Amino acid sequence: MSSKWTLVTGANGFLGARLVRRLVERGEKVKALVRAGANLRELRDLPSSQVKIAVGDVRMMDRVFAGLRNCDTMYHVAATYSFDERRSREIMEDSVEGTEAALEAARHAGVEKIVVTSSIAALGTTQEPEAMTEEAEFNLGDCNSYSAAKHAAEKFALDQVKKGLPVVVVNPAAIVGPGDWKPTPTGRQIVDYLGHSPSFRMPYPRGGLCYVDVDDVADGHIAAMEKGRVGERYILGGDNLTMKEMLELLSDVTGLAEPGGELSLGKAKIVATVSECLSRWTGGPPLLTSKMVQDFYGTYSYANSDKARKELGYNPRSARKAFARACRWYLDNGYIADKAARRARLELISA
Repeated sequence: MSSKWTLVTGANGFLGARLVRRLVERGEKVKALVRAGANLRELRDLPSSQVKIAVGDVRMMDRVFAGLRNCDTMYHVAATYSFDERRSREIMEDSVEGTEAALEAARHAGVEKIVVTSSIAALGTTQEPEAMTEEAEFNLGDCNSYSAAKHAAEKFALDQVKKGLPVVVVNPAAIVGPGDWKPTPTGRQIVDYLGHSPSFRMPYPRGGLCYVDVDDVADGHIAAMEKGRVGERYILGGDNLTMKEMLELLSDVTGLAEPGGELSLGKAKIVATVSECLSRWTGGPPLLTSKMVQDFYGTYSYANSDKARKELGYNPRSARKAFARACRWYLDNGYIADKAARRARLELISA
């Protein structure tokens, strides 16, 4: 085991916690940077000899610098994954100011290599179902805060390479899988599907997305640290699916309802308005927003991971296995009411 440590920011989040776990399984020692009062449920069973909790706000350079003591590498994962525009300021500050502070701290600490977690959201979208590569240029203007924040944070990170900072950027697709305890916006779609009556055929918007398992993304981060070229970005994607195909896959895996008909643009706008109103009433995050409809209806966020496969040895599992693992985790951890959970006939797919 190395005498050096690696810092993981956002270590209690969905991806961050799985990354910490994968690093520990490899025998590495990890400092997990989390905010005061953070939920540590996904880190609690890890050995204290290999995991140390460092408390601090990633937007505060001095706290990140303190966490980097005795560390020679850093995974900057921290961000707020939300499409709730009421949290716009928080989303922008956590991604942009957090990246600025973390990388400045890494510069002062003399960190040997940094992997920064971006997103395929920073690539934009396409009008046709064509998989984007790392050469894609961001093409969303007055867009949702999450996409704007990821684009700005990634641009800053890559600009720092010109100033000598050893940064590699990874762009995960929509992540699913075990450990999504909040859950994320992607995970909420699965939970919502699992909770519906078998007779409810969920309508779907036009368009598509790339889906990937969380542990494959974590492994892709580690491979980027070991093999990634400084100044490059690597897409960590999986299977490209239309929204209809995604619901068909969920139906096939769980035995629950097949998808209904296509949701028109007009109806999607109405659903978004209703979802936002309900969100204001309940205080919870909306399942769909007007900005999401504006940016993603009828578009494709498909991704091509050939570069990561070739240079990093990246080899993600199928979306079928990823969704089965996610469904199993939500069912096993009480995210679905017992009556609804008993309806699912989940196929046996090993983790």
